[in-house]
Amino acid sequence: MMAASSHTLSSRLLTGCIGGCVGHLERRTVQESPRQFMRLFRSVNKRWITFQHFNFLKRMYVTQLNRSLNQQVKPKPEPMTSSFLEKPSSGQAKAEIYEMRSLSSPSLSLSRKPNEKELLELDSASVLEGSIEVGKETKDGKQWNEMKLHLDDLPGILARLSKIKLTALVVSTTSAGFALAPGPFDLPCFLLTFVGTGLASCAANSINQFFEVPFDSNMNRTKNRPLVRGQISPLLAVSFATCCAVPGVALLTWGVNPLTGALGAFNIFLYTCCYTPLKRISIANTWVGAVVGAIPPVMGWTAATGSLDAGAFLLGGILYSWQFPHFNALSWGLREDYSRGGYCMMSVTHPALCRRVALRHCLALIGLSTAAPVLDVTTWTFPLISLPINLYISYLGFRFYTEADRKSSRKLFFCSLWHLPLLLLLMLTCKQPQDRKSDRGEPRG
Repeated sequence: MMAASSHTLSSRLLTGCIGGCVGHLERRTVQESPRQFMRLFRSVNKRWITFQHFNFLKRMYVTQLNRSLNQQVKPKPEPMTSSFLEKPSSGQAKAEIYEMRSLSSPSLSLSRKPNEKELLELDSASVLEGSIEVGKETKDGKQWNEMKLHLDDLPGILARLSKIKLTALVVSTTSAGFALAPGPFDLPCFLLTFVGTGLASCAANSINQFFEVPFDSNMNRTKNRPLVRGQISPLLAVSFATCCAVPGVALLTWGVNPLTGALGAFNIFLYTCCYTPLKRISIANTWVGAVVGAIPPVMGWTAATGSLDAGAFLLGGILYSWQFPHFNALSWGLREDYSRGGYCMMSVTHPALCRRVALRHCLALIGLSTAAPVLDVTTWTFPLISLPINLYISYLGFRFYTEADRKSSRKLFFCSLWHLPLLLLLMLTCKQPQDRKSDRGEPRG
């Protein structure tokens, strides 16, 4: 009995110990299971992210490999083709990347559509490829391109460098001053004045463009000038200006008279050293530029007479007043361009003053035309026949002053283009005869 009871007791004790251990293990398992589950979930998540990255890098490698193979197969572009290549759209890039991905990864079927996660991966891949392409383009854009100058293109480039249209206007006003001056018409003197004034104008315009290259590159109106585009070197531009200025002033000084040569040299200095830098400092540049434009007809008058008479100042005054409606109307439509280029113009900083000044000088043209017969430059017919065109430009100047829009400014600008040649032509047709001037100069007996 004692042996049986001791065996029963030991079995019970053993069972109790085993049950306690099992209970303890169950309690620890229940307590530790959430932590183990979270740790397992994190490790699986990390492995999944790593697997995603690995797949992404593998697809990028296959894409870059295929692209390099395609670039090796493609022939070299011809030298005359444009450097501005069209960039593929983002949709096309995504389609190409997705096609390459489907070919490279056998796990994806070709029939099914990509899910959101795949589209996000494609977006990231396309953004990465787009940044690589943009980096290559910017790197290529920053490189200097060699510009080859051909002799056939040189005359056109030099014509644009010297602003050939503006030079033609300067020469025409000089010719009008020469023709309106009293005295017989001297053809050799006229030709020397014509050539000398044209060379001086070409020199001044070339130096002006040389100084304004950094600012012209910011303006749509001037970004295609030869120096901005690099079609010629600055040294060649300065050399061309020197080759025009020296013989031009020499012809005016020794071929015509010293007074005309001094006016030509002064006008080059005024345009290049005063007007050009003043354009970025003060709106007074418009008045200085008007003086520059008023000197050529005075040079024509002095070339014919050798002196500064009242008629020379009258012609200079007409050109001076005409430039304000002409330039103010032009600059009104280019306000964004001038502000982008850093120029201080009335139309940008003082728009109301810009319109007022244009209207005042439109009205001043009527008074100057009336003063022409008083100074014995024309007959009294000239104020009468010039009144309609002067009233019309004054009307457009008033509309520009009141409406202050692009439409009115364009009308005033285009009117000024034909107003000046017609006004000078009317002055030539109504020129005071020489015999009347000599009769008025003789004393009565």
